[in-house]
Amino acid sequence: MSRSSWRDAGANYLATLALAGVVGGGVLALSGLQSAANVAWAVVTAVLLVPLAASVVRSLRQRDAGVDAIALLAMGTALLLGEFLAGAIVGLMLAGGNALEGYASGRARRELRHLLEHAPHSAHRISDGRIEDIEVARIEPGDRLLVRAGEVLPADGTVLDTIASIDEAALTGESLPRSVPAGGPVRSGSLNVGEAIEVRADRRAEESAFAGIVRLVQAAEHERAPFVRLADRYAAVFLPITVVAALGAWLASGDEVRALAVLVVATPCPLILATPIAIIAGVSRAARLGIVIKGGAAIEALGGAGVVLLDKTGTITVGRPEIIELRVADRASLSEERLLYFAASLDQASAHVLAEALVLAAAERGIELAAPSGLAEEPGHGIRGVVDGHEVALGQREWVSRSLGEPMARAVPALPGAAVITVAVDRRPAGEIVLADPIRPDASELIDSLRARGIERLVLVSGDTREVVDGIAAQAGLDDVVADCSPEEKLEVVRAEQARGKGTVVMVGDGVNDAPALALADVGIAMGARGATAASESADAVLIVDRVDRVGAAIEIGRRSLRIARQGVIAGMALSIVAMGFAAAGSITPVAGALLQEGIDIAVILNALRALRA
Repeated sequence: MSRSSWRDAGANYLATLALAGVVGGGVLALSGLQSAANVAWAVVTAVLLVPLAASVVRSLRQRDAGVDAIALLAMGTALLLGEFLAGAIVGLMLAGGNALEGYASGRARRELRHLLEHAPHSAHRISDGRIEDIEVARIEPGDRLLVRAGEVLPADGTVLDTIASIDEAALTGESLPRSVPAGGPVRSGSLNVGEAIEVRADRRAEESAFAGIVRLVQAAEHERAPFVRLADRYAAVFLPITVVAALGAWLASGDEVRALAVLVVATPCPLILATPIAIIAGVSRAARLGIVIKGGAAIEALGGAGVVLLDKTGTITVGRPEIIELRVADRASLSEERLLYFAASLDQASAHVLAEALVLAAAERGIELAAPSGLAEEPGHGIRGVVDGHEVALGQREWVSRSLGEPMARAVPALPGAAVITVAVDRRPAGEIVLADPIRPDASELIDSLRARGIERLVLVSGDTREVVDGIAAQAGLDDVVADCSPEEKLEVVRAEQARGKGTVVMVGDGVNDAPALALADVGIAMGARGATAASESADAVLIVDRVDRVGAAIEIGRRSLRIARQGVIAGMALSIVAMGFAAAGSITPVAGALLQEGIDIAVILNALRALRA
């Protein structure tokens, strides 16, 4: 069990113990066993004082009195003065609030488990003409490695003897694969989407690009500044007021019980209860919209959002290539549908990510494909074969031109960030198919909703080229662009925005390359609809529906939950201050004050539950 799991279990145990002690003591008192009842309440108070005192000491070491200091004073004084029931009731309220806060935080994130699972654990080493499977940790520079189709590269290295088709989306966020010639570098964590390749390892696995990202995430987790709870911020003001009022009542009346009554009615149960209950309600509300928020601190931080950083691929854009244009060659007697029919039918035999896009596009258009034959593929260049008796070739324009024996003119202008597939049928130019990663249809809704919610700054942060990113940002209506970003550089962007002090910095992304920035940002939001990723594990919130406009909904839920919590805190404190006046005048006993505080708590809880509603 993790440390956080032990902490949550301990909070639940103490809350159960406090409830049992208060109720059990009440039963004993009603049975005429007052002494036994006092013992039960005293034991509960004493047991709860131990972890409470430890918590206050930790807070004081950090120069933060925290929300628990007033409760410590009230319970300790009650124990010393023999007001055991009052002390036990305060302890019950405190333990219940801590248990609720632990529940609001949810289960602790599993840190880097999925990130580490994404990393390959074994590699295929070629040695003395044989292939042996070894642990990744045993890879040495100079080893020849076989990387099969669909496998993740286990180490940084150099491609040998062929052209590799590599998908680096997990590392760079770029949705389109790239061709790497023999002698070209490849990085661990990227995916081989072509045929099997041989790679010479250039460094050990622990020195690889993927391992570096893991270390970045770990460092970012530790670097993030600790979040100060709303309750603690108010307690810093409320604590000195309470101490002065209690001492004043004692000195003015000479009755230490009045001081205890003041402390009891001042016990910050509205502070303890209002925030976690409003946050639990906010987490529940978010879950209904497909937003999993991993804890109360994330909800509070979302409520103060002022800057939103957005990754491009999979966040602002769809994250997979789609056809944006079908252009039939001038002399080809084909329709656009027939052009796609030939290309997609042939590409059924290819494992290339662009082939998958063509086949999917044909299916979406209701085009029934034929089975190809006579196949020959050169990974990274193109594929040829026979479809319905017609000889078809498709791939890079230069490769198709060589297969035809004549140069082919480009039918469509080059577009930044787009991939162009050239198609020939029966050894004649047939046309070109342009694929790109389009902007999400709900991206404009997201930008409009963030503007409406007062977000001061929207920045597109991407590993893609400046030319591509500028075009996307212009279409989406963003304030600024940071292009050609490595994972390390994304961290610098987050730090720079945090230094501006324009409110909470929210980072939205979906890839391994975004994980360090998601971990460092005040709130990281991951696009998790396509499965668990490193981004999902590093983030504070995960969208389990494939809708980026839910980012705006998450921020709105955070703001509303925080607003309702603040209302409860302020109203509860105001009522407590009024009650403190009556307690100082001797009109309220410690037990009556504890019960009165329970009434205030009920009002606070009912108000906090409003966060459940839309």
